[in-house]
Amino acid sequence: MEFIIRGLPVENYNHMFGMTDAELATHGAKRYVCNAKASFPDRIEMRDAEIGETLLLINHTSMDKNTPYKASHAIFVREGATKTYEGRNKIPPMLFDRILSLRAFDQAGMMLDAKIATGTEIKTFIAQAWKNENIAHIDAHTATRGCFMGRIER
Repeated sequence: MEFIIRGLPVENYNHMFGMTDAELATHGAKRYVCNAKASFPDRIEMRDAEIGETLLLINHTSMDKNTPYKASHAIFVREGATKTYEGRNKIPPMLFDRILSLRAFDQAGMMLDAKIATGTEIKTFIAQAWKNENIAHIDAHTATRGCFMGRIER
């Protein structure tokens, strides 16, 4: 079972790093300071922010296909992130340690399967999903707030 997880491209967000709160507001964004462990997951480096690090809360379109599943929601990106995460065949702790809603989509953006999973159950679902050659990717969202956490691709 081969898969890859990539963080969001840093170049999509680094123009916002260092903006004033007023400038961020014009983009519908807000700055937060991490004040608790495992509470502010960065979607660029695919890691939880450390206490004292700043993050931007922004709206992200995770599914842009013109289907009933078109989706956008709030996510955090760590202000000052420099390198986009890329992991092959491994689940970063930021995903492994959370209860996720895993949603499997075809190329057209239609959902074909879904599961609530955590820890080792994530890889089990990926293996099951990849048996269906029509599944192009799996989007991981938090099971509680529904925030997009990352995309798992073949």
